Amino acid sequence: MYRAFGNGPAPFLDVESAIRGLTQDLCTAFNTGNYDQAAALFVSDAFFLLPHRETVQGTKAIERVLREYGELGYQNLRFETTRVDYSGDMALEIGRYTVAIPSQEGKIVSDRGQFMRVWRRLGAWLITADSWSSSLPLANQKINVGSDTKVA
Repeated sequence: MYRAFGNGPAPFLDVESAIRGLTQDLCTAFNTGNYDQAAALFVSDAFFLLPHRETVQGTKAIERVLREYGELGYQNLRFETTRVDYSGDMALEIGRYTVAIPSQEGKIVSDRGQFMRVWRRLGAWLITADSWSSSLPLANQKINVGSDTKVA
């Protein structure tokens, strides 16, 4: 594990607390439909890698993808951070996520998986890369291809 220079464990706890708090801000922004606020947590040229989608880059593209998911009815996004490692102005966050997805039959399906997020401190901590990996079998997931939604 990397540790920042300094005396004692306090800087580590401060970075971890900051990252955990910003991750909860991301959930809140998505769950309340504030996709612009969620995208504002990313650097301007950030990468967003989601299951079964092409990689998107940049805050406008990330905002658009988040809005698409919200309009498809994705809701109750939750992140659970299990680890934060950092060195200087870079941090790596690893954890689990869940999100509720409405099915075509009107039922709610819970997608769950893991995520890995890279943060960089540029005055404030911002996301430079975010990758989610679903644990559900492909047959149980909605797949978004462009603006089309298909059930595998």
